[in-house]
Amino acid sequence: MLGISAGDAEAMLDLAWQLEVNLPGTKAAFRAGMVTRDKAAIIANAAALLDPAEARAAEAMVLDRAGSLTPGALRAAIQRAVMEVNPDKAKERREHMARRTRVERWAEDSGNAGLAGRELPPAEVLAADQRVTAWARQLRQAGLEGGMDALRARAFLDILLGIDSRPLGRHPDSSHRQGGQGHRDGPGGAPGRGGDGPGGPPGPRTPAPAGPLAGVIPPGFAGRVTLTIPATTLLDLAGRPGELAGTGPIDPALARDLAHAAARNPRSTWCLTVTDRHGHAIGHGCARPARAAGRGNRGTPDTPRGPDTPDTPRGPDAPGTPGGPDPPGGRRFTLAPTGQPGPPGGYGTWRLAAGIPGQRDLRIDIGPLPAGDCDHRHQASGHDPGVLLRHLAQVRHATCTGPGCRRPATRADFEHNTPYEAGGRTCLCNGNPKCRFDHRLKQDPRWTAEQLPTGDIRWTTPSGRQYVTEPTRYPI
Repeated sequence: MLGISAGDAEAMLDLAWQLEVNLPGTKAAFRAGMVTRDKAAIIANAAALLDPAEARAAEAMVLDRAGSLTPGALRAAIQRAVMEVNPDKAKERREHMARRTRVERWAEDSGNAGLAGRELPPAEVLAADQRVTAWARQLRQAGLEGGMDALRARAFLDILLGIDSRPLGRHPDSSHRQGGQGHRDGPGGAPGRGGDGPGGPPGPRTPAPAGPLAGVIPPGFAGRVTLTIPATTLLDLAGRPGELAGTGPIDPALARDLAHAAARNPRSTWCLTVTDRHGHAIGHGCARPARAAGRGNRGTPDTPRGPDTPDTPRGPDAPGTPGGPDPPGGRRFTLAPTGQPGPPGGYGTWRLAAGIPGQRDLRIDIGPLPAGDCDHRHQASGHDPGVLLRHLAQVRHATCTGPGCRRPATRADFEHNTPYEAGGRTCLCNGNPKCRFDHRLKQDPRWTAEQLPTGDIRWTTPSGRQYVTEPTRYPI
């Protein structure tokens, strides 16, 4: 008799049934030792909503590399495959599980406790997470000790409880009170944590301003997030999944909703990446406002306005205006070539329109990304890659190029494969993102990392084993 809970027993039986009925390929790989039980369970859990034929189609899309992927990378890959096979079922599962949203509290084995929200809206989770990080940086700037993980945990509690954990007298808003006495209040008079604590050295205390809920971080705070969406999905031509950096694959319906929300924000930036049949980036361009047709012209930018062109309705309730209803058929993105050649060797110049009246179209010049011989067109003259080269390196590798590392490239170093001091170029053919840990690991003489012309990074460990990190596979 197994001494396990009913839930664990159900999961075990469900895994066995999935492998036997729906996932014969995963079963064979598991029995051959190519994937672990945990990886088999990741595939089975993601494919559970599909019928047998769909499950096998999704399985086939990841099984050839399942053994070499980390569990997190495999989870993202099989989720993307499930969304490609049947996006409607993926959307239904997301909406169904959203009705089970909750906050969980539990006791840690150490005697501490945990608190987490589950089944929350992805975009709001990212905004909340970045708000936590923003307040954690305020705490670090004010001198609170601890690594970023500990500071984010403290910031999480500060925001929930409305308190301020910045050390007294360590920030510009502090001021001495008469007699050298002070106190720390959070929003609404909630007491803070502060002070020197029991046994701390005595000294004058200074009041801190109200905490993160009272103006230090605006209530509507939302940081920048990266949404990747196939052009065919954006244009309603197909139902391919998108990806939200920091979350993972998202179903086409959610990707479109987020894209339309981004289009309404004038601070959003847009880039277009061309991929090969494997999803590897081979071209990229970032948008800038297209030239308007002329002053006083209320027509579509770069489109002549004739005498028969109808006036666009204006006013707060006009279709398509902020606060008004959507225009007939809803807002739709359009993407069309301009007929101009664009950068040499690239993929032309394109015009992107969000379908929002009064909003200027965007022009995108798509240049090539080297997938073989490099012409060094983006080479920087010094050690610092600059904004454009760093961005292009992050496009080709969206995560750290260390073996199995999934840290976002935006939080990694631009690392020269051949050191700049040894004559290495500051160029796409000699640079890629590495997190600080893997950057230092590569500098260990026992390890080697070679950047191949394809953009692959081949690592050799001290024992002689080799691992290859390929460029990011974007949804196509």
